[in-house]
This record gives sequence, structure tokens and C-alpha cells, in this order.
Amino acid sequence: MNPNEHGKRVSGLFDNIAVWYDFLNHFLSVGQDVYWRRRLVRFVRSGPTGAVLDLAAGTLDVSVELLRQNPTLRVFSLDFSRAMLCRGKAKIAKHPAIIPVQADGRALPLPDGCVDMVTIAFGIRNILPRTDAYREILRVLAPGGRLCILEFGTGQARIWQGAYNFYLGTVLPRIGRFFSKNPEAYQYLADTIRAFPNARILAGELLDAGFDTVSYEPLSSGIVYIHVAQKPR
Repeated sequence: MNPNEHGKRVSGLFDNIAVWYDFLNHFLSVGQDVYWRRRLVRFVRSGPTGAVLDLAAGTLDVSVELLRQNPTLRVFSLDFSRAMLCRGKAKIAKHPAIIPVQADGRALPLPDGCVDMVTIAFGIRNILPRTDAYREILRVLAPGGRLCILEFGTGQARIWQGAYNFYLGTVLPRIGRFFSKNPEAYQYLADTIRAFPNARILAGELLDAGFDTVSYEPLSSGIVYIHVAQKPR
């Protein structure tokens, strides 16, 4: 499947589960997704542009958290799925500083150097090739700006003596199928987590892409990781 076909498939999958997305995120993570997003946003640092790009913004939870922790920011919230952005619109009714836009992460409709930060939560593994997304993120970041990624760790690592791996491969797709009536979407989720590179390899990708400082930390025993990368000054 070529990247454009992959992108259309992913957009369609998320369009189809948008109505269930928030509920299942909270349910399947036992509420940990709220904590993970808060931790992600703590790495945000304001800069001269006063703006941040929330890429793969989904139903806008990270965008809202960005303003909660940093009330003076402007937030560009971009996602490939229109249905996901529409689902989140009620959350930003009182937040005119959040600007939702449907867009492809490989071709951002933003000028060079226009944001101090880019956040992306549970979205980088859905963009292929990732190198295209890294190139665009570097382009729109101001010199010295940060990219903060919240993403699942590789599902190939045994966590909690394999209990998490069983949950990921067997339980999660079944629960997702029951609630969303879309078995493909949650099987896709499990498959992409299992295929995703480990934190060390992802850090290498970011360095190869042109970021000059990269770090990462595990959360919840390595179920998810926060990666922080800086654009050269």
C-alpha cells in the first residue's frame, strides 16, 4: 500500500470510530490516557512565536490541555480525519485560541518557522513515511523549537510478564469490536503498536531527520513513551 492509500485508509478508520473514540480511549487505558497527555504537555516551552502545533490532534484533548497549562498560547490543531476534529469541537467552544484544521501531516498548511512547539499524541505511527512528517515538522518549527511525541512503546517488548501483550493482541481488538462495531480499526491499532519501533530506534530516526537533541522517558512500565526532540538553533 502506497503512502497516499495508507493515509486515506487511516482517515477512514478514524472517521468511522470518532463517535466512540474518547470513551474507548478512557476505558481501554483505565483512564491513564488523561495522565499521559498531561505529562506530554508539561514538556511544552513557550517561545517567540507564542504558537504550538498539535499534530494528529484527534478530538482535541491535547489542544485543550495545552491551553489549560499555557493559557497565552495559540494552538493550531491539525488532523487528517475531519470527523475526529468535528467530534472535538464542543470542547473548544470557549477556546478561540484553538484553530482546528483538516490537514495531512506530510504537507502542513503552515509557513516556515511559525511555531515554537509541535505535539503529537498517538499519531506518529499512523503517518507513512514518518520521514515526510519529520521534514515538515522541522520546517514549521522555529529554531530551537521542540517536538514532543506521546506514543505507545513497541508491542514486541514483554510488559507485566506478557499480560499487556495478551491484552494488546487479544483483549483490545475484541473490546473495540464490541463497542465500535468496527473490528478493523482496533485490530489496526494493535497491529501498528506491535510493528512500531522501540524508543531507541525512534530516537535514531529523529536524529537522522535533523533534530540535534533527542531524549525519551517511559510511562506506565513502557506501555507509552514521551520523546522530546529539538530543532537546531
